Amino acid sequence: MSPISTSRGRTVPDLDGRSARQDEAIVEAAWCYYHEGLNQNEIAQRLGVSRASVVNYLAEARRRDYVRISLDTEVFRLSALATRLRDRFGLTETLVVPAGDTERGIGRVIRAAADWLPQLLERGDRLGVAWGETIYRLAEAVPRTSVGDLTVVQLLGSRPASLGFAAEACSSNLARRLDALCINLHVPLLLNDRDLCTRLKAEPVVAEQLQAVAECNKVVFAAGTCGPDSHIARTGLLSDAELAGLRDRGATGVICGQLIDTQGQPMPSGIEDRMIGVTLDQMAAKPMGLLVAAGIDRVAATRAALRGGFATHLATSSDIAAELLDDDT
Repeated sequence: MSPISTSRGRTVPDLDGRSARQDEAIVEAAWCYYHEGLNQNEIAQRLGVSRASVVNYLAEARRRDYVRISLDTEVFRLSALATRLRDRFGLTETLVVPAGDTERGIGRVIRAAADWLPQLLERGDRLGVAWGETIYRLAEAVPRTSVGDLTVVQLLGSRPASLGFAAEACSSNLARRLDALCINLHVPLLLNDRDLCTRLKAEPVVAEQLQAVAECNKVVFAAGTCGPDSHIARTGLLSDAELAGLRDRGATGVICGQLIDTQGQPMPSGIEDRMIGVTLDQMAAKPMGLLVAAGIDRVAATRAALRGGFATHLATSSDIAAELLDDDT
């Protein structure tokens, strides 16, 4: 196996010849496009390939995280809609992106929140991380960076998640992206036996992890729905019948597996004393809470979370922002 030379004077192993040259072409195309300002036709001529190949190279460079394109979050934080939303709910900052269609709007919110999050962190912070699809996708989208002396903490115990959005995956993935220490909560989220739950919380190693949860000064989370297709339903924390009864009594949203009503007040479901993780009182007391509201179906839950004082920062889309402003009754 002999090495091959690259255009920047490096040598790489010629594993099969073609793959090494393709990797170099991907890097070269990205460099030419993003740093030298060449268009795709010019790059194709320089590399001696088709324009379609250049398009594929640039897409692959983004997929591999060689290149990250982001807009200045200030654009979205200083808009008139963001300012009105901030003032209406007494938030520290809000970020509002254009909605687009449903799936595109969700992706935009998650991406913008992922770009914003590192800007909200400082050395020595302890960042608590919730669970669910939104937070999982955010953790995957956060740019690779190092804040320095950052600790990421799993806020909830583990629970099987059919779609793979488990709490430990959210926290560990985010810690990896931020080059942070990760403290996972190595216990089940829900137990059948209340006494066993109490004893498990008292175990020294678990008590230490729960102390880390309590000491988080910043958190990132989403306000979930409590319908039959919600994350809380899919993970089996509550049955369909139980959720239906709680909705009839006013349950509106879910924060870290716990229900809140339209005013953001806790709505006991009967499982709280069998759960291991952050409490709603702890969530409401955090100095910074970044609420990521993606998806128009999250309007009611987001409004409830804002009314309950769980968030200091909000990332959302223009359609949700308009609903929050027009229907805050």
